[in-house]
Amino acid sequence: MSPGQPTLHRDTVFVVDDDASVRDSLSLMLSLQGYATATFANAEDFLQAWQPQWRGCVIADIRMGGMSGLEMQEALRARHASLPVIVVTAHGDVAAARRAFLADAVDFIEKPFEPAQIVAAIEQARARAGAAFAEPARAARAQLSDREREVMALLVQGLHNRRIATELGISHRTVEIHKARVLEKTGAKNLVELVRLVAPPRDN
Repeated sequence: MSPGQPTLHRDTVFVVDDDASVRDSLSLMLSLQGYATATFANAEDFLQAWQPQWRGCVIADIRMGGMSGLEMQEALRARHASLPVIVVTAHGDVAAARRAFLADAVDFIEKPFEPAQIVAAIEQARARAGAAFAEPARAARAQLSDREREVMALLVQGLHNRRIATELGISHRTVEIHKARVLEKTGAKNLVELVRLVAPPRDN
């Protein structure tokens, strides 16, 4: 993997390709376009490093030593990962393309490709990820009372319980009760998970 820390980015392009020159050129091109990137030399390393909170998309080559890009894509789908996958290959065929799209690939791009093709696919992937991300957030909000929504909005802004109590004109204890209910109804284990759930992914 590249020296960057993808866990710190809300939107990262993860490049998985066993060709170092492809990884380097894609990473450089995307960095110049303003994208945060992280690179992996094989699918196994990427899957081992993958974390559920990662946001963004994956660009994966089909043919790699060990697990193929299509197998990695299917493994991500089995994990219910929120990372859309863009498949690239120098050996494209109808069967591979069909398999990729059946596993919800955003695009199937043959090498050599133009930078504009990759950027367009990334933007499509980001739009898809944003829509998928918004759905559970809407469902979570729908379960909350008006007061719980007010408390949640202030919590995700980083306000402490006593400040929230002052802002809303309620007791500190009442804020704690609403906070507990918000976490329970949304399924968030803590404030970090709550922010991840209700705050939309930000552009880099």
